[in-house]
Amino acid sequence: MASIIVTSGGQEGEFLPLGRRTSVIGRAENLPLQILGRLVSRKHLRICFNKATDKYYAEDMNSRHGVSINKHRITDTTVLTSGDEILIGDVTLLFTDEDFNDRESALSHYKKVGERKRSTISD
Repeated sequence: MASIIVTSGGQEGEFLPLGRRTSVIGRAENLPLQILGRLVSRKHLRICFNKATDKYYAEDMNSRHGVSINKHRITDTTVLTSGDEILIGDVTLLFTDEDFNDRESALSHYKKVGERKRSTISD
């Protein structure tokens, strides 16, 4: 399965196991992952699982501030791969193909991903 981990903002560390279904992320109270960022639309991002391809896809739900994946703004349905960084409004999310049982597991994975991205200084 797959998950979304919030990696910036006041909700950093929250996560959403995606399962094999469609999930909508945004500011609305009734969503499985409510993001309270000031630039996040009520229904901002839809993530769909396609059984035929066994892949997850992201699409912007006509949000005001758009959706970017790995710093590229998307206009069409876009396939997600593990490690993709998704920006909705002013909040960053991490897509991973792993499923987590609890917040600590999600945070541990997020920290490991962050360690791999750090640059090193050589003398």
